[in-house]
Amino acid sequence: QLQLVESGGGLVQPGGSLRLSCAASGFTLDYYAIGWFRQAPGKEREGVSCISRSGSITNYAESVKGRFAISRDNAKNTVYLQMNSLKPEDTAIYYCAADRWTGLGCAFIRIYDYWGQGTQVTVSS
Repeated sequence: QLQLVESGGGLVQPGGSLRLSCAASGFTLDYYAIGWFRQAPGKEREGVSCISRSGSITNYAESVKGRFAISRDNAKNTVYLQMNSLKPEDTAIYYCAADRWTGLGCAFIRIYDYWGQGTQVTVSS
């Protein structure tokens, strides 16, 4: 069974950090660009960050630039999202998704092939 599983979410105080993981099973992530998305209550889903298959190209939403960092370890079949200086407005369910794109980069507007079930991130004092 092909699936992505997110982990690492939780409750954190403003200014704190979390590291999300996205692990694949049933397929290898080497051939996929990976995106992280989030959806807050009452809001549309938005792209947060993405990383190319090679890891050499990354993109970030303006709202998280300088605070979040995406990385991948293809040997572990896992992609990470390091989130620092968290703010209450970062509260959302975070999803990872895999895009089997033959291009060199990554993009939020693409149609992603596989999605995880999401992990809750709550930033509150």
